Amino acid sequence: MKIITFNLNGIRSAASKGLYDWLQEENPDVLCVQETKAQPDQIDVLQFRELGYHSYIHSAVKKGYSGVAIFSKTEPDYVEIGIGNDKFDVEGRMIRADFGDITILNSYFPSGTTGDIRQEVKMEYLKEIQNFVDELRKERPNIILAGDYNICHKPIDISKPENKKGVSGFLPEEREWVSQFIDSGFIDTLRVFDQSGEKYTWWSYRAGARAKNLGWRIDYQMVTEPLRDKLKSAKIHSNVVMSDHCPYEIVIK
Repeated sequence: MKIITFNLNGIRSAASKGLYDWLQEENPDVLCVQETKAQPDQIDVLQFRELGYHSYIHSAVKKGYSGVAIFSKTEPDYVEIGIGNDKFDVEGRMIRADFGDITILNSYFPSGTTGDIRQEVKMEYLKEIQNFVDELRKERPNIILAGDYNICHKPIDISKPENKKGVSGFLPEEREWVSQFIDSGFIDTLRVFDQSGEKYTWWSYRAGARAKNLGWRIDYQMVTEPLRDKLKSAKIHSNVVMSDHCPYEIVIK
C-alpha cells in the first residue's frame, strides 16, 4: 500500500499546476491532502473518479480555508469525518478511513503563526488529537496519522534552527508534544530509513527559500509500533512543485 500525504495549499491551484497528471504517474493507493481551500462542489471528484479514486472530503465552514480530503483506490470499510469537537470540525481538520485492520487519519494541524490566540488553539488541538488517538487505539491498534503537523520536531528538521527560537512551529512545547506522541507508541517513518539532514517538506515563498533549500519538515506519516515491521520505504518528493509543500510517501506491506 502506497500512501502519500500532500498539503496542496489550494486544490484548485494544484490542479492548474499538474496535480492530475502527477497523480496518474505516481498512482498511490491512498492520497491524503490538506489545505484544499475548497468546498466539496469545488473539487473535481469526477476527475479523481476517472483516475480510479473514491473521494472523501471534509471542508471548513469558512470558504477558501483549511480542509482535508482522502482519495483512495479501494473503498474504505469505514469513514468518519471530524474529530468530534465542533471547535475544530468547523475548520475541516480530520478524516478517518479504515482499510481492513489499518486506520488512516488525515489531519491538518492548526498553525500558530498568526498570533497568540491561534497558538493557543494549536496547543489545544495537540491535546485533543492525542486523546482522540489514544481512544481509537483501544480498538484500532494499526494507525497511520498522516498530514501537516505544522511542527518541526528536532533541529535536524529545520534549516538554521539557531534562528528559529520563539517561532511557532519550532517552539519547545510543540516539539515536546511530538516527542511524547512518539513515546506514546508512534514511529516517525522517515527516520526509520533516513537519518540525514536537509530533508524538508515546506519552504517559504519568500527570499528564494526553496531554491536554497531553506525549509522545514512539518509533514509526517506517523505510524503505530505494530506497523513497524510492515514499513517498506519512506520518501520525500522534494522535486514536486505544486505547492509550498511537497508530497511525502510511505509504502507498507
